[in-house]
Amino acid sequence: MPLARIDLVEGKSAEYRRTVGEVVYEAIVSALGAPKDDRFQIITEHPATDLICDPTYLGIERTPDCIVIQLTMNAGRTTEKKQAFYKQVADGLHARLGLRREDVFISLVEVVKENWSFGNGEAQYA
Repeated sequence: MPLARIDLVEGKSAEYRRTVGEVVYEAIVSALGAPKDDRFQIITEHPATDLICDPTYLGIERTPDCIVIQLTMNAGRTTEKKQAFYKQVADGLHARLGLRREDVFISLVEVVKENWSFGNGEAQYA
């Protein structure tokens, strides 16, 4: 059950935000193997002064359009699956929105299964 938090600079259209969410969801299902309909996303816009992505860290040239995607998910996926996810998201955002691959920052946070409650005050995976 990944939870995606997607942060971007304010001023993007609803269609742009929807497409970002779709690309991330599609990669979660196909690259990471999450079940279909397991879609939980928080998409937040920020003033340009409040979304800071270093413009040259690790020699990658980023623009003010940089988006940050943080995925909290169950631990245990292989490095290869994670790399496939990174690539699918960057390629998908580039193909569908023209977003530069350099402007896609992704962070994965892995947790154990008992750290989730989907409702009813229960730990459904425990």
